[in-house]
Amino acid sequence: MKKILVVDDEPKIIQIANDYLTHAGYEVLQARDGQSALSIFRSQQPDLIILDLGLPSLDGLDVTRELRKTSTVPIIMLTARSDESDKLIGLELGADDYITKPFSPKELVARVRSVLRRMENLQPETQLLHVGDLTLDIPRMRTNLAGSEIELTATEFQFLAVLVKQPGRIFTRGQLLEAVHGVAIDSYERAIDAHIKNIRRKIEPNPREPRYILSVYGMGYKFNDKLADA
Repeated sequence: MKKILVVDDEPKIIQIANDYLTHAGYEVLQARDGQSALSIFRSQQPDLIILDLGLPSLDGLDVTRELRKTSTVPIIMLTARSDESDKLIGLELGADDYITKPFSPKELVARVRSVLRRMENLQPETQLLHVGDLTLDIPRMRTNLAGSEIELTATEFQFLAVLVKQPGRIFTRGQLLEAVHGVAIDSYERAIDAHIKNIRRKIEPNPREPRYILSVYGMGYKFNDKLADA
């Protein structure tokens, strides 16, 4: 049984999430502040974290920063903030998805299933992907660049794998989202830019002049096919 840690300072939100996730077959852990969330994470090792941005003291962004120092556990952010920059900052820090309050409990369960499925639905027949000096170990979700291991979140790895599998193919944001999530959601497409920015920061020698993931103006992104021929 997968363990889901729900972190929110609103008891009603925790109760709703607990009821629906338990009914969906998950074990639910609860925390009402950032420090408790980190403590429970270290002791219980949940499979996914639902994390409110607006926590007292140590907020959701701080918790995400701390988690990403040592872990790639999937994170779904809950936010009541309408400012899109907050959501994009969270995604750049390594969150995998976000839901804006008020939200549908059924949508929350669907997002949890979707994020967990990303790590389970990798194609087993393709064990290793090699393009230039970049290697992706699909079963282990490990990325190696010129002999050095690169730490990517589960979502970042999935986006990179989609691009690497078809060097030179131009993917629109909607196509990338559909390939990873299974369905294109227009309002979420801008989040693709945040994930790509994060991947570039980790693998590109100079993120301002990308060598691996190239932007195609007015269309989307592609992986540099010249590297595949090198």
